[in-house]
Amino acid sequence: MKKLCFGVIVGNRDFFPDVLVDMGRKEILKTLENLGYETVCLGPSETKFGAVETFSDAKKCANLFKENSHKIDGLIVTLPNFGDEKAITQAIKMSELKVPVLIHAFADDPEKLDLLNRRDSFCGKISVCNNLKQSGIRFSLTTHHTEQIQSESFKNDLEWFAGVCRVVKALKKVRIGAIGARPGAFNTVRFSEKLLEQMNISVETIDLSEVIFKVDEISDDNDRVIEKIKTMKNIYHTQIVPDSALVSIAKLSVIIEEWISENDLDATAIQCWTILEKKLHITPCAVMSMMSEKLKPSACEVDVMGALSMYILQSASGKPSALVDWNNNYLENEVMLFHCGNFPPSLYESVEIRYADVIGTTVGNQNAYGACAGKIKSGPFTFLRLSTEDINGSVKGYVGEGEILSQNPKTFGSRGIAKISNLDGLMNYICLEGFEHHVAINLSRIAKSIKEALERYMDIKIYLHK
Repeated sequence: MKKLCFGVIVGNRDFFPDVLVDMGRKEILKTLENLGYETVCLGPSETKFGAVETFSDAKKCANLFKENSHKIDGLIVTLPNFGDEKAITQAIKMSELKVPVLIHAFADDPEKLDLLNRRDSFCGKISVCNNLKQSGIRFSLTTHHTEQIQSESFKNDLEWFAGVCRVVKALKKVRIGAIGARPGAFNTVRFSEKLLEQMNISVETIDLSEVIFKVDEISDDNDRVIEKIKTMKNIYHTQIVPDSALVSIAKLSVIIEEWISENDLDATAIQCWTILEKKLHITPCAVMSMMSEKLKPSACEVDVMGALSMYILQSASGKPSALVDWNNNYLENEVMLFHCGNFPPSLYESVEIRYADVIGTTVGNQNAYGACAGKIKSGPFTFLRLSTEDINGSVKGYVGEGEILSQNPKTFGSRGIAKISNLDGLMNYICLEGFEHHVAINLSRIAKSIKEALERYMDIKIYLHK
């Protein structure tokens, strides 16, 4: 995952202890460095202790941030003492950066409240937030109103805030490819391209017949096709797949990846049944699995909003995502997650390519090779679903966390048992709000970062399930 860079603003106020500012600046920069983050911050040669206290300081800080705007992913305002709320706000405003902002205040020691050690950061943080609110600058807060830099709480807050910054950065410009038409029976995956365009999310379309035509033009001994077959055999168990099916899967993979590259796409959603099965005699699941593993998430059944949800989860965690069905009841607060399937290989305990059992009942198993099968790895996971509300012109979503259990359900395909607190409450919310039966998952704990990024910085209403 790419290292993040934070612009750091150290606040100061002249009638509070300066020594605390000097120490505080050094402490936070050292902590950020130790945690693997890059920083951009004024130095002691530019302003007193490298802090922002006056309008002149604010201008210097803003210019420094402008010069480094290409690499700054978020801003951290830290208050070793009360700080000057006006100068801090001016620095952010003049920098013209549109990135998340985290407000941090050092904690006072109740045994050291004399004039030489008293911080008053508790109070100063309120004033900074008041001024930012007046100026229309959006910001995030630490878990506790004041936190020591070396505390686990602050380190956890930095990890959470980093996820927020990654999502906001990733959504500045997104391009999703829609390959083919959605299945006629699936009104559930309808969405509004116009609403997405207002969020700088573009949808590029291509007719499935064009893809099939290009696949037919590639020879079986094409170097890229041969290399793709080798890749599949290295990643998946392919023993039961006929050579002819592996060749067709490889050809389809080459053509789709070529189209993604030509159109600079971040994710795709594909018409996966049943024309491909009837014309190419394969399912595209393994193709989509390989793309998702390479952080080019691919959703089935032309579920563009599902692909976007996968992309957001991936952006926050740096790990591949999958799209699953909320499929079957299990024990209390447990649900089976399932698809034919197309999960990225790193999500499975072990994975094979075989025929898609469900689709095979209608097109014949011999025409449905290409589906991945295996159990999802046990451990924590985050789920996310976004949906467009065309009637009122908005985008909404829900996010939450759970555990993938060790049980391997007695069924076929790509599957796993998820345990989620208050599952009935979640299902009631999904049904009453009219959400789709698909949900994106990621093997990480990032729900709070997702909610903060989408709701506070992107104006998307997000329900956080607890």
